[in-house]
Amino acid sequence: MVRRERSQSSDKKIRGENYDYMPTDLIHEILSRLSEKSTARLRCVSKLWRSIILSRLRLLFVLERANEELFFFSSPLPQNPYEKSSSLVVTADFHMKFSPDMWPEFGGFTSSLIYSADHGKRKIYNINTGQYVALPELKRYRKHNSFFGFDPLDKQFKVLFMAYLTGPDDHRVLTLGTGKMKWRKIKCPLRHDPLCDHSICINGVLYYIGEEDVVGGSYLIICFDVRSETFKFVEAECFRDPEATKLINYKGKLCGTDLTYNDSGAIVLYMWILEDVERKEWSTYVYTLPVNDICEKVVVVGMTSTGEIVLSEEYTSKRFYVFYFSPERNTFQRVEIRGPGEYCEAFEDDCRVYAFVDYVANSKFIT
Repeated sequence: MVRRERSQSSDKKIRGENYDYMPTDLIHEILSRLSEKSTARLRCVSKLWRSIILSRLRLLFVLERANEELFFFSSPLPQNPYEKSSSLVVTADFHMKFSPDMWPEFGGFTSSLIYSADHGKRKIYNINTGQYVALPELKRYRKHNSFFGFDPLDKQFKVLFMAYLTGPDDHRVLTLGTGKMKWRKIKCPLRHDPLCDHSICINGVLYYIGEEDVVGGSYLIICFDVRSETFKFVEAECFRDPEATKLINYKGKLCGTDLTYNDSGAIVLYMWILEDVERKEWSTYVYTLPVNDICEKVVVVGMTSTGEIVLSEEYTSKRFYVFYFSPERNTFQRVEIRGPGEYCEAFEDDCRVYAFVDYVANSKFIT
């Protein structure tokens, strides 16, 4: 009898454990099809997977100068988010610059695409390629709200246009990448007034805050399913100040956040997590952030895939900082962001800063 023995390395290949032999292009393709939560779990597969994932997930910074020029930068997330060091310095990568005539008004951000809208002119910009596509004109009303969402199942981006209350009930939706793009009529079962154009898309559902169109109407979370194009509504009376509430993705759930100050001058972070849309159940959490480690003018940007709440300064300064707070581990980290090369002083100029946590480098999505 001939006895055949397999080497240990062969066993690993058969069991699928030798992941470093997988082409990086294939890994990027796999990651592009997964949710952020699933992607985070794959960091432990191997060192190669971890490095690729960490290189893809980045912070996006949009710096708006006084002359309305916009500069786009991105920086990697900390690879050791729980270390105690308070002197981390990261150099951001420069992507592109927009002149004032190219950039009307920010309307939404998803993956690597930015939606802008002003006076009926709407465009979708791809940060990775620097290209943009103009959407068909929709000159309906002077006042309206529009939102940008993504369906991960059908891989489709859509723009939702909500007509103003004083006008006809004539809402529209447009799907990108369908050849000749066209606005289609859509019905909303509840008359409401969106508080602003701030929204967030989580797992194919677009969320924004609105107010019911009745005397003494309630504040609501409007849930628009991007794929089925249907609406659901959840009361949001738990918010301290709905107009100041920032919506973020909390581990795949919608979360409203708000910052205030206590009597000692420390920043207090309020978080309201929508645990169940059908049952309309909320959980409330309150955290006091370190007094000496954080600047005054900061805003909540979002949450990383590893569970840190990210806060960013609203304006650039001689030293521009981003802060990472982990509610579960009660850790706090400060990271200084600097500009690269010829843009080394970009974060020191007098600029308004817009920051986003869900920027995906090397994204396959195109406009």
